[in-house]
Amino acid sequence: MGMKKPIFTGVCTALITPLNNLGVDYEKLKYLLLRQIKLGINGVLVCGTTGEAPTLTDYQHKKIIEFSVNMVKGKIPVIAGTGSNSTKHAVLMSKFAKSVGANASLLVTPYYNKTTQDGLIKHYFEIFDSVNLPFIIYNVPSRTGVNIEIDTYQKLMTHPHLYGIKECNDSLKHLNDLLLLCDDMPIYSGDDQSFLPFIMSGGKGIISVISNLLPDKMCKIVDFINSGDIKGAKQMLIRYQNLINLMFKAVNPIPIKYAMSKAKLCDNRLIAPLFKLNSDKNIDYELQKLKGDIIL
Repeated sequence: MGMKKPIFTGVCTALITPLNNLGVDYEKLKYLLLRQIKLGINGVLVCGTTGEAPTLTDYQHKKIIEFSVNMVKGKIPVIAGTGSNSTKHAVLMSKFAKSVGANASLLVTPYYNKTTQDGLIKHYFEIFDSVNLPFIIYNVPSRTGVNIEIDTYQKLMTHPHLYGIKECNDSLKHLNDLLLLCDDMPIYSGDDQSFLPFIMSGGKGIISVISNLLPDKMCKIVDFINSGDIKGAKQMLIRYQNLINLMFKAVNPIPIKYAMSKAKLCDNRLIAPLFKLNSDKNIDYELQKLKGDIIL
């Protein structure tokens, strides 16, 4: 089996969902999508965890996917978060994403009710078999309480509809084993705090939170890595590392929405049970320092 054509390489932004007092702010969503394209992003993920998918209504979830596909007009891939802890619901959402023209779908592992490794294989195969769409599976044990084991990945990778893996298990052994296994499967970092060694070791890119704020800068860092200029990448990353770390001091997307509201990119609103940060001196300090770096 040859290398699957990656859905994207480089940086894909896990886009926030902008809100106003009525619900989803579609004017702002249009602005954010067009800004991402203008600043050179390689793809957008809508309705991921950063987009508050668990608390969107199905109506909002579907409308955001359809709206984003229509706005982007094929300029970059639109990946729709359609994963669920219900296999049936994930199938329905993935069918909808395909019907409105999403380029791919991201499927988080079932969370809370979780499942066994055999259950994971059955869950994913049922979705893959039901919808003819490129899928990226998403392993984030810190949020879901379940880890995709290497043997399980090996079985999942036999399915023709699996086009990538978003990996957020920060065990070095797990990452090492996965990178060795994934010769022909695109694999993406899901962690802004540790993507540099990941991409240096063969990862195809990152699905990023900080690129909501700094899409062009994240793309430049990844370009440096891919061109072999690791020193250039490190020098640039050092400039943003403090801000990146601060984006994970509270549950994502609380800090990124705070930072973006300070940069006048969206309102500081979240859907309960997430509540806004009212003030953060450390984030304010970093934003002030980087003011010229944030292109609106």
